[in-house]
Amino acid sequence: MKSMLKFAVVAALALGATTLRAEDKAVTLTGEGKCAKCALKVADKCQNVVEVKSGDKTKTYFLTGDVSKAFHGDNLCSGSKKITVTGVPSEKDGKMMLAVSKIAAAK
Repeated sequence: MKSMLKFAVVAALALGATTLRAEDKAVTLTGEGKCAKCALKVADKCQNVVEVKSGDKTKTYFLTGDVSKAFHGDNLCSGSKKITVTGVPSEKDGKMMLAVSKIAAAK
């Protein structure tokens, strides 16, 4: 009986660890980079977003982190630009977020 309980606990922990790793996968997206405040008027302060089109649908990702902030100034606050970003996606308050590890103008 004790061995079955130990097995169940180990299996549950392994399943939980697998789920966490799946959520931490980085993705690379290419789309139209814009300022959430200046261009989209959906934020109280400047923040980068990338709008990714898939067919007739557009998905907006709010970009977070120091890498994104450093890219903002001359690149996206003054207008939109096609960009490629790499980061870990998540959802917060019904919005898609992307913790950016790399960002550059698309070629």
